Amino acid sequence: MSFVDLPKVELHLHHEGAAPPAFIRQLAFEKKVDISKVFDTDGGYAFRDFAHFLSVYEAATSVLKTPDDYARLTRAVLEESAANGVIYCESFISPDFCGGGDVGAWKEYLTAIQEAAAKAERDLGITLRGIVTCIRHFGPDLAKRAALCAAETAGDWIVGFGMGGDETRGHQGDFAYAFDMAREARLQLTTHAGEFGGPQSVREALNDLNVARIGHGVRAIEDPALVQELVARQVTLEVCPVSNVVLGLYRDVAAHPIKKLRDAGVRVTVSTDDPPFFKTTMTREYEALNWAYGWDEVDFLALNKTAAEAAFCDEATRARVLKKLEST
Repeated sequence: MSFVDLPKVELHLHHEGAAPPAFIRQLAFEKKVDISKVFDTDGGYAFRDFAHFLSVYEAATSVLKTPDDYARLTRAVLEESAANGVIYCESFISPDFCGGGDVGAWKEYLTAIQEAAAKAERDLGITLRGIVTCIRHFGPDLAKRAALCAAETAGDWIVGFGMGGDETRGHQGDFAYAFDMAREARLQLTTHAGEFGGPQSVREALNDLNVARIGHGVRAIEDPALVQELVARQVTLEVCPVSNVVLGLYRDVAAHPIKKLRDAGVRVTVSTDDPPFFKTTMTREYEALNWAYGWDEVDFLALNKTAAEAAFCDEATRARVLKKLEST
């Protein structure tokens, strides 16, 4: 059974991490940069573990240097997403990579991304919104600069603020100032937790940052009281099953806790994270969940409605997305 044409909502996608390998190779060729070591013999991205993944990620995306590069990247990413049935997507975009944290430069990059996204929406029917992210292993000071960029461009398109990067570095609370800046700008909040940091990182995300959503969050299953707190607070998890398997958290999707979390009443959604790195797509995620749990179109419609309800977009956009989902 193929779910490629099923309309989908994706909430956890890293903009640079979604760059097709062929696109990065072409950009490197144009710029005469040798990054051949980041690819395997089949032309995909090659890495050993999470630490090496971060290194390969930064090497591969180092060829993205200009607003035009990001405009081209946006088009390439949205073409791939739309081909897999995605009708609405929120992607993580970092000012650290788009202008080095300078507000003026960030606005130039953002304009290029938004223009490419608007054209893709007209051509492909996919809607993109942006979540500004700070990078955890870059530290709290640079996170404040990212939050300022987010606050200066908050609106109908930049709809949220979050944090990615190495979850084992520091604590969620170290970044509270940056999250408070974003909150004051009326941005909605998410952060990576409960992947490599364990259930305690989820507690820190809830208590120290007061986020509405958590990227991954799956290690919460190890703490039954925490699971109940997620249910009571109606926190949504941005779950990326194949990513978690490839990075070694679980043996396979059948061993993944997404079903247990959903059965416990936690609001779960499905995303790809960094799809070409993990050789996945939204279609493949659905096929894997169908194989593991027998989930079908009814289950995926429910998951997509949850995702649409948890999206950080304005209400008019949410209503359009829900209408598309309900018309299938």
